Formats: sequence, structure tokens, C-alpha cells
Amino acid sequence: EESLQMWDLNKRLEAYLARVKFLEEENEVLRAEIQSAKGSPAGDSWRAKYEEELRALRDALDHAFREKCTAELARDNLYEEVQQVKSRCQKEQAAREEAKKQLSLSRKELEEERRAQIWLKERAVQLEKEVEALLEVHEEEKAGLDQEIASFSQSLESFRCAPVAFQPVEVEDYSKRLSEIWKGAVETYKTEVSQLEGSLCQAKENLWKAVEDNQQSQLQLQHLEKDLAGLKARKEMLEESLARQWQEQRGEAEKFQLAMEALEQEKQTLRVQIAQVLEDRQQLMHLKMSLSLEVATYRTLLEAESTRLQMPAG
Repeated sequence: EESLQMWDLNKRLEAYLARVKFLEEENEVLRAEIQSAKGSPAGDSWRAKYEEELRALRDALDHAFREKCTAELARDNLYEEVQQVKSRCQKEQAAREEAKKQLSLSRKELEEERRAQIWLKERAVQLEKEVEALLEVHEEEKAGLDQEIASFSQSLESFRCAPVAFQPVEVEDYSKRLSEIWKGAVETYKTEVSQLEGSLCQAKENLWKAVEDNQQSQLQLQHLEKDLAGLKARKEMLEESLARQWQEQRGEAEKFQLAMEALEQEKQTLRVQIAQVLEDRQQLMHLKMSLSLEVATYRTLLEAESTRLQMPAG
């Protein structure tokens, strides 16, 4: 068993020594390559190229960061413009509501003016009818007075043709009474005629006022219709301007969105490139560290092996 263990240990030692010899040869080759790479200008050019590429990537990163800041600033400006457009839209909406209120008030006033005009027309017709009725009454009273005058004249004629049996005193009394009755009838007739003329003048004045009010109502109605047409035109103009501004803002927002998406894609691409460069650099660092560790391990093994081989000879 001990001989088998010794034979196994010898085999393992032989394999270990062969491996150490192979690693020493590879170490020498690698040392020669490293020395040649350090001494040759190609290594310096590769290092310069790597540094140049890293500098270019840093510049690209700074440029992308500046573009990002510019895009964020443009986004903030666009947001402010959108807020301003919203405030303007709200103001225009409020102005539109105010115009609608004024339009409704104008319509109400127009309806009231129309109703007043209709009432004035009806009042004018009623006054005309009253004037006609007063004229008819006046004519009737005039005819009645004419009949009374005719009857009085006939009675006077009968008194003139009366026999001489009447005494003068009675005739004088009767004539006085008749003259008083006649004066009273004439005064009554004059009073009624003056009243009818006054009522006729009043009716004419009322009719004239109604006509003037009707004309003023028509003028005011025309002014209100003109104001309504102006408000409608202004409303249409504001709606067209709002739609045009909304389309322009929408187009600008779409352009900014596309620019933001393009910048975001470029940013992602630069991130991927920078991550790739950092990963390559990390791999190079790991490779360098692993080579350094292997060299140190080989050196330690060689020193230990040389020490172990020198001990029996000593």
C-alpha cells in the first residue's frame, strides 16, 4: 500500500512538474510578448487609440447630456406654452360664455321690444278705435243738438204765430227762459266740443308717441341685430383662431415628441455603447489581474519547487 501511494505521489509529482514546466514556458512567452508590447510603438498606438475612443465616448456622453438638458428645457418651454394656450382657451371660453350671456340678454331685450312694439300697435289701434268712437259720439251729439235747435226754432215760430191773447209779460218771461236754455245748451255743446277736441288731441299725441316709440324700438332692434351679427362674426373668428392655434401647438408638440423620442433612442444607444466599453475595460482589467495572479502563483510554485529540490542536495 505504501509503495502504491508512493507511486501515485510520484505520478502526481511528475504531472505537477510537467504542468509547472509548461506554465513556465508560457510565462516566458507571455513575458516576452508583454515586453515587446511595452517596447513597440503599436502598444502606445493601441493605448492612444483606446484613450481617444474613450475621450470620444465621453464627449458624446457630454453632448448627449447637453442635448438632454436642451430637450428638457424645450419640454419645459413647451409645457409653459401649453399652459398659456390653456389659459387663453379658458379666457376665450369665458369670453364666449359672456358673449352668449349678452346674446341671450339681447334676445330677451329684443323679445321685450317686440312685445312692447306689439302692445304699442294694439294700443294705437285701440286709441284709433276710441277716437272713432268719440267722433261718432260727437257726431251723434251734434246731430242731437241740431235736432234740439230745430225743435227750438219750431217752438219759436209757433210762439211767433201764437194769438194775441198772450200777455207781453209772459212772452218776455218765456223768451228769457228760452234764451237761458239756449245759452245753456250752447255752453254745454261748447264744453262737450272742447272736451272732445281735447280727447282727440290727447289721442293724437298718444298715437304720435306710440309711433315714435315704435320707430325707436325698430332702431334699437336694428342696432341689436347689428351687435348680434358682430358678436357672431367675432365668435367665428375666435373659434377659427383657436382651432388654428390648437393645430399649430399640436404639430409643434408632435415634433417635440418625435425629437424627444429620437434623443431618447440616441441616449439608449450611447448608454449601450458606454456599457459595452466599460464592460470591455472591466474584462481587460480582470484579464490583467488574472495574469498577474497566475504569474505570482507560478513564481511562488517555482520558488517552492526550487527550494524543495535544493533541500535534499543540501
